Amino acid sequence: MAPVHAVVDQVTRRIAERSAQTRSAYLERINAAAAEGPVRAELPCSNLAHGFAACSGSDRLAVRGVRKPGVAIVSAYNDMLSAHQPYAEFPAWLKDSVRDAGGVAQFAGGVPAMCDGITQGRTGMELSLFSREVIAMATGVALSHEMFDGALLLGVCDKIVPGLLIGALSFGHLPTLLVPAGPMPSGLPNREKSRIRQLFAEGKATREDLLEAESASYHSPGTCTFYGTANSNQLVVEVMGLHLPGSSFVPPGTPLRQALTEEAGRQVVRLGQGDERAPIGELLDEKAIVNGVVALLATGGSTNHTLHLPAIAAAAGIELTWDDFSELSAVVPSLAKVYPNGSADINHFAAAGGVQTLVGELLDAGLLHADVQTVAGPGLDRYRQQPFLDDGELVWRDAPAKSLDDDVLRGVDDPFAPDGGLRVLEGNLGRAVIKVSAVAAEHRTVTASARVFDDQHAFTAAFAAGEIDHDVVVVIRNQGPQANGMPELHGLTPALGVLMDRGHQVALVTDGRMSGASGKIPAAIQLTPEATAGGPLSRIQDGDVVRLDADRETLEALVPDDELASRVPADGADPAPFGTGRELFAAFRQAVGRADQGASVFGQPQPRTSQVRA
Repeated sequence: MAPVHAVVDQVTRRIAERSAQTRSAYLERINAAAAEGPVRAELPCSNLAHGFAACSGSDRLAVRGVRKPGVAIVSAYNDMLSAHQPYAEFPAWLKDSVRDAGGVAQFAGGVPAMCDGITQGRTGMELSLFSREVIAMATGVALSHEMFDGALLLGVCDKIVPGLLIGALSFGHLPTLLVPAGPMPSGLPNREKSRIRQLFAEGKATREDLLEAESASYHSPGTCTFYGTANSNQLVVEVMGLHLPGSSFVPPGTPLRQALTEEAGRQVVRLGQGDERAPIGELLDEKAIVNGVVALLATGGSTNHTLHLPAIAAAAGIELTWDDFSELSAVVPSLAKVYPNGSADINHFAAAGGVQTLVGELLDAGLLHADVQTVAGPGLDRYRQQPFLDDGELVWRDAPAKSLDDDVLRGVDDPFAPDGGLRVLEGNLGRAVIKVSAVAAEHRTVTASARVFDDQHAFTAAFAAGEIDHDVVVVIRNQGPQANGMPELHGLTPALGVLMDRGHQVALVTDGRMSGASGKIPAAIQLTPEATAGGPLSRIQDGDVVRLDADRETLEALVPDDELASRVPADGADPAPFGTGRELFAAFRQAVGRADQGASVFGQPQPRTSQVRA
């Protein structure tokens, strides 16, 4: 195994240095909580009686006697998300396995989990990013009963995993495992789905054609198989050591999936005892965070994690910046091609060697920190192994050292690209993120006149009316977190793809998000400061020439700075929109931070300063 790469080491050290005060204060806080031991032992009798009133049999006696470890189950189960529907069965399995390991598991709380696939392009999407904060708070409510020695978090998709983690880190003294559910079987190939979407955008396919293609793609329980935010979540948290090795992409409804779920229950009991104790707040340190970023970059994962990982890190007292992503991206090679970065889906990636082969390649190249604590024990080397059933018994064996399909997964010595493809653009419009993993080299620099819209529907209408059939930088503004909650704008992709296929130079510039499925269109997203906050994007006008240069990492309006500054900002979004529950999130829109700080309403916890009284 090679020594840690110099840049990986430097970035990690810099994160630790800038986070020294807040991280130290966080660890002091959780260590104090851990020192109190199981708080339920000191609860007044009435409080404790409420805690076991619904228990029966041996569980009731164990909770009453405070003799056995208590484990909280926090689940994002619902029937609206195909990825989360399999969780219906998990609590019963987990209760049995925790009991077998000498503990008592209780379903402590459910958290909301919306399906971004349903809400794409709809007003409900304006609640999506802020649902992360609601999930974090709901997780906190579930764990607030002071009855637990450990926690099991059941979640897969988009904002759900980050929200569960942020909430759990407020109880960072508890050993905590994330329990995945696995992907659905492969359906209609992703490129065929994309082709039908573009045909529909051009009016060359019917709604029935489109619905048939979509339902052949999203067709059963399990996670959607493209490499969007949901599957990026799974890969990233496994490499951060929060899943059991090899558990991310085992399909639901299989004996191996059940065996891994049951083992998670047994393992959380072990992690709460003796030398194996591994509270999540200590486990998720600067090295684990950097490992997560490296895994994201090496696989061309979702840009949504440039919001989520800084927010998760902040919850552990760690300050992670976009500059850290950019510096790591320059030295981490691209090792995977999974749609939208290629034609394969996540099942093909897993079959090629998956997380385990990827981890081995990155460890051997010194691009991951090996000396970390994980939920499986000390050292990331454990994540080179994949699970199997041997006569019904769960065992781990070494995964293939090299990829079994070089079209999907490669080694560091023969990457798809020399860098991770995630870049930070800067210029007189502010700072933005761009992912170029799926953008052809000839499309990475675009200079064209801007066409400005204040929502995605106005653009779609203009495209349908034939108003846009030329080189263009499409500007969609007032889509940031302060404006309307920063919805994903994935619905723009088919029309923009049509324009590119017609031979035009095309780019997107927005203070909103693209989904983890963003692909071949060069898209400068999450632009900050956002237009609603008075950012320069609010002063751009139709016809202004804008240059996006992903190779030089610049984003500029070719307008004299004094002229741009003198313009009156365009009107922002309605500060208090109503409908589809949006009014319930007005306080979040007013409190939210910048995109480059995680677009969080919680902020970075600050250390307390001592006050000397006169």
